[in-house]
Amino acid sequence: MEILKAILTVIFVIDCIVLTVIVLMQEGKQQGLGAIAGASDTYWGRNRGRSMEGGLLKATRILGALFFVLALVLNLKFW
Repeated sequence: MEILKAILTVIFVIDCIVLTVIVLMQEGKQQGLGAIAGASDTYWGRNRGRSMEGGLLKATRILGALFFVLALVLNLKFW
């Protein structure tokens, strides 16, 4: 069990570092009044999922979920 805990801890630390880097790479969400007027319905707004920003958003969601699950598993009392 100690080996599994050590492996999960290493994965958790790597996940924390990668998640921090990915969040820092993302751009701010400063759309201002253009989003209200419909200016966000541009080519870039519609194809955001295929861009680098969309990829970073997907990676953030996946790594965030992995962070949450690993934090719960590592804090269980049966270790």
